Amino acid sequence: MKWIRTLAAALLALWLALPASAEYGDVVINNFSDGAGMRPVVFPHWFHRVRFRCKVCHADLGFQFKAGGNQINMLKIIDGQFCGACHNGELAWSVENCNLCHAGKPGTATQVHESTLQKLAPAAAAAASATLAARPASAPGSK
Repeated sequence: MKWIRTLAAALLALWLALPASAEYGDVVINNFSDGAGMRPVVFPHWFHRVRFRCKVCHADLGFQFKAGGNQINMLKIIDGQFCGACHNGELAWSVENCNLCHAGKPGTATQVHESTLQKLAPAAAAAASATLAARPASAPGSK
């Protein structure tokens, strides 16, 4: 029986050591991680959303409605702010489990992974640029 526990522990350690890829809707947070030599945080937004109403995090805990909009750092989390309000070792795992949050691929920008807005924004920007480029230098009626 001891070999089963050893095997399970080894598999868990291997799984935790591998960088996770973000899934649709996950928020990748890399405001400070790369600079600190850590992997970016992958925040599973929908996992949390099915358990809590939006106001719990966005009103009660102060998270902005923008990926990377808060200046979250480990000192604030340890102090019970932001993620640390729940990830305190009582409600959810605590900061000692680094790889559970810092699981992104190094160098990944702060973003909502595979966001529809990200896919639409480049197309909209290209269309706006094309419209501006097609306009004559001075439109009729302009001074």
